[in-house]
Amino acid sequence: MLDIKVKKFNELTLQELYSLLKLRSQIFVVEQDCVYQDLDGKDAKALHILGITKNEIVAYTRIFKPGDYFDIASIGRVAVDKDHRKYGYGKEIMQASINAVKETFKEQQIKISAQTYLGKFYTELGFKAIGKEYLEDGIPHIAMLKE
Repeated sequence: MLDIKVKKFNELTLQELYSLLKLRSQIFVVEQDCVYQDLDGKDAKALHILGITKNEIVAYTRIFKPGDYFDIASIGRVAVDKDHRKYGYGKEIMQASINAVKETFKEQQIKISAQTYLGKFYTELGFKAIGKEYLEDGIPHIAMLKE
């Protein structure tokens, strides 16, 4: 089970910031072989959901209140270290993120831009595909909504 921490950008320690950026880069740039600008200027507006085990960030998301990314609350940059995926940490960090949206922003609707191959994973968490598939940074994505 993960130790979950929810932090504003200015509450992150330097070590936490370094670790979460390393995890994001490891997955979205190296593992997925995708050259893109991860540092998009939006981290300062986000709440950061850290999933920690043995003093290591192994799961992560960032969440936004309505208007800071999409017109409704959203979850993004969902990342779980490759060596820790077998433990169900993806669902755990997503459930913690959904709860944080509800508790912190008092919102029920949540939008995500999901990599298409993960559609079943997000459907199991209550998200439904909306619209057509599209390419984001060369990777097929689908918008999904949880109400």
